[in-house]
Amino acid sequence: MRYVILRDDDTNALTPVDCLERLYRPFLDQGMPVNLATIPDVDTDARKSDGSPEGFLLRTNGAPAKSSSASKTVQIAQNRRLVRYLLQNPGFHIVQHGLHHEYLEFDRVPPNEVANRLEEGTRLLMEAGFPRPQTFVAPYDRLSRSSFAEVARRFRVISTGWYELGRVPVPWWPKYFWKKVRGLAHWQVEKTLLLSHPGCLLSCFRSYDKMLEAILDCVQRQQVTVLVTHWWEYFRDGVPDERFIGFLHETAHYLANNPDLKVISFAELVSGRIRLN
Repeated sequence: MRYVILRDDDTNALTPVDCLERLYRPFLDQGMPVNLATIPDVDTDARKSDGSPEGFLLRTNGAPAKSSSASKTVQIAQNRRLVRYLLQNPGFHIVQHGLHHEYLEFDRVPPNEVANRLEEGTRLLMEAGFPRPQTFVAPYDRLSRSSFAEVARRFRVISTGWYELGRVPVPWWPKYFWKKVRGLAHWQVEKTLLLSHPGCLLSCFRSYDKMLEAILDCVQRQQVTVLVTHWWEYFRDGVPDERFIGFLHETAHYLANNPDLKVISFAELVSGRIRLN
């Protein structure tokens, strides 16, 4: 049996419920969990490296979405309709995604601020009514050495794109070298699973004609594949990309009907019911 973990990044207080419902109803109806990397207190002026607004601040009529309040950030609990929807659909699993999702947030934040940001993010998600998150996803999949150490103290799973010797804590180096020698995609340090993924294979920035081929190649080569996508890419500038949405639903159909594959949550790895080879 091979396993797929669907990780959708950037759900936040400004995310329209209708977007998540349209994208993931086929998954939920087939009993396939969807892991939402959720921003606890989103920065409503978050910018990419080129200075343009982040795509998860869904643009309407050419302008990025804004908070209705004067605050620069909006906590997830402030969108009661979204929180209620997520809680009513247990197929959604909430994963902590930074705190504000500033650019390279957990790569650039001073070491003495990392713990506070992690704990604040967890507190906000739990106050909204979600269970304590056990998995952490850093904005842009980038963590500093101090961030890796603090996250591992608090979470059972770190999901990121890759691991570099210059970033992982020095005490992890022996296991890091062993992972490299064996060519492992996933590894473990004490109680924390360290998962990598093959890039954002479900992306509007890839060739639609070659996405399925790339997904199948990864799934067949690994015991566990973390399949990353971003809900807002399907609704760029507030306009649904029907072809891309259709491809996501075709992927759902393939995953649901392949007896050799099972879609799981990060929580199932934490539970120990599924062990990494």
